[in-house]
Amino acid sequence: MNFLMTLRIAIKALGRNKMRSGLTMLGIIIGVGAVIAMIAIGSGAKTRIQEQIASMGSNLLIVLSGSATSGGFRHGSGSVPTLTVDDARAIATELSAVKYAAPILRGITQVVFGNQNWSTLTYATTPEALLIRDWPTLMGRSLNQADVDGAAKVCLLGQTVVNNLFGEMDPVGQVVRLKQFPFTVVGVLSIKGQTTWGQDQDDVVYVPLTTGQRLLFGQQFPGMVWSIMVQATGPGTMNLAEEQITQLLRQRHRMRAKQENDFFIRNLTEAFSTAEESAKVMSILLGAIASISLLVGGIGIMNIMLVSVTERTREIGIRMAVGARGQDILWQFLVEALVLSLIGGIIGIIIGIGASQLISQMFKWPTLISPQALILSFSFAGGVGIFFGFYPARKAARMDPIEALRYE
Repeated sequence: MNFLMTLRIAIKALGRNKMRSGLTMLGIIIGVGAVIAMIAIGSGAKTRIQEQIASMGSNLLIVLSGSATSGGFRHGSGSVPTLTVDDARAIATELSAVKYAAPILRGITQVVFGNQNWSTLTYATTPEALLIRDWPTLMGRSLNQADVDGAAKVCLLGQTVVNNLFGEMDPVGQVVRLKQFPFTVVGVLSIKGQTTWGQDQDDVVYVPLTTGQRLLFGQQFPGMVWSIMVQATGPGTMNLAEEQITQLLRQRHRMRAKQENDFFIRNLTEAFSTAEESAKVMSILLGAIASISLLVGGIGIMNIMLVSVTERTREIGIRMAVGARGQDILWQFLVEALVLSLIGGIIGIIIGIGASQLISQMFKWPTLISPQALILSFSFAGGVGIFFGFYPARKAARMDPIEALRYE
């Protein structure tokens, strides 16, 4: 008996009891839909984290000023200004594992344009900071070394600041005020979006380091900086760069052998990679949990097929009496189980895609449906049908034709 004929017989047999066939497929439909939705949620989270890693900059290290102890209480990092512009320059020029280093001063400032104003985070730094963060301009130009050397009163605006101050107006060339000082807008930064902790990266202003030191932040501690942003030469040199920075700063700050560091180094790329790995594990766990529904659906298929074999015992005996082999009976029931699971898989895929889109729209959660997930879910559904359908099919194929004909 060829496969097409077996398939027609299987579909006809399933069509005799549509309600039972539909209920049997329900477990597979729910299982496949749940697997696709859960994998889409996990993959979406992983993709979002990867985008945020890229937006922060690659191979990124942040060197922060040290902490202070007052009255027995230790304050957080940055409470004591221990880093200088010369430290940043030494890191950039003397260390083999470092590609760029940029000193950073920062603070909240009120940006005013006409009758509009906006409070935002302002960074005073060098052009290398934008190279480290791989942050090009959307309009205009970026900061350059001439701006730093001449302490030029120019600034770059993030898109959120532009939206709140200028609306649809082109901001390039306009003059805004920072702490009552006029700054010319020379460029608008491209859109970065939010970080994993919800910070709007586009709500920012960049000014040259020297300008920030003189006019905005550097009056209290001349020459000191809040942090130093460092880019290693590659992913493989991150740990080496961290070791070299530690040794260099301890030497420059004349620290004794057992003295605690007066600075902190944070490996942001490593932290994001950990978050990415966590999202990957979450995706696997969600998919595994959802797969339990598929196994339950497979058990349902086996139960219904066993009932079907019992109900059709006389039919099996008649088919064997007119020449059908055990192999033909085996394939007939196996194909019936496979058809049930594959139809359920197709419906489950449609439901899973719809559920993923609904979750994304309702909860603003990123979802990503990959072709590999669809193929894997469909194949798994077919495998479940074959696995759980084999026992009833074999039971039918091994029936004694005489006993089957006598069955009432």
